[in-house]
Amino acid sequence: MLLVEDDAGVADALTQGLRGSGWTVRHAATGRDAVAALTPDTDLVLLDMGLPDHDGLWVCARIRETSSVAIVALTARRAEASVVAALRAGVDDYVVKPYSLAVLLARMDAVARRAGTRPDPAPAVDAGFELDTAARRVRTPDGDVGLTAKECELLAALLRHAGRPVSRAALMEEVWDTAWIGASRTLDVHVGTLRAKLGAQVVETVRGVGYRLVPVAER
Repeated sequence: MLLVEDDAGVADALTQGLRGSGWTVRHAATGRDAVAALTPDTDLVLLDMGLPDHDGLWVCARIRETSSVAIVALTARRAEASVVAALRAGVDDYVVKPYSLAVLLARMDAVARRAGTRPDPAPAVDAGFELDTAARRVRTPDGDVGLTAKECELLAALLRHAGRPVSRAALMEEVWDTAWIGASRTLDVHVGTLRAKLGAQVVETVRGVGYRLVPVAER
C-alpha cells in the first residue's frame, strides 16, 4: 500500500502500526511524489488530503486517470461539502481526524475486502501464553492472570506486532486513541503492570523506539 502523509512523525507511527497489521507500506510526503510512486501492484492508497504541494483532490484525480486502486482519504475536514467532493473525486472511504488506529485498520480492511485485496496476516509469535480478550485474562501454564481493560488492549497490540518493536506513538494511538506523547507516562505505567503480572522478561524496552513482546524462544 502507499501512504501519502507529509508529517514525518505521523507517517512513522502509522507505518509501524500498519506493518504490524500485515500491510507492506511505501511512503510519499507530497502529492506529486504520490502520483509518481503509484505502481500497478499498489493495492490501497492512504491519502492525507492536506499536502504541502497539491490538494488531496488533485492527487485523487491524477490517480483516477490511470488506476482504480482503492483510496482511503484522511482529513480534518468534517463539512459535508468536503466529504462529497472527496467521494466524487474518487475516494472509496473517508476517515476524519482524529481517529484511532483500530478504526482506521477496520475501514481499510473493509475497503480492501470490497476491492478483493487484503494484507498478509502478521506472522504468529509464541508468547508462552494465550490472551482471552473477551474475558480480559491471560492463560498461562501456571494459571490464569486477570487484566484491566487497557492492559488487555496493550498486550493485544503488542501481540499483533508479532515480536517486532512498536513505537511509543503507535501504541498510544492504537490503545489510547491519542498521539499526545506527553501522555506516554500512562503507557510506561501499564507496561510496568504487565511486567509485574506476566514477568519482567515478557515486554522489552527498545531504546529510542518503544516496546516489543519477547517471544518465548528469546527469553
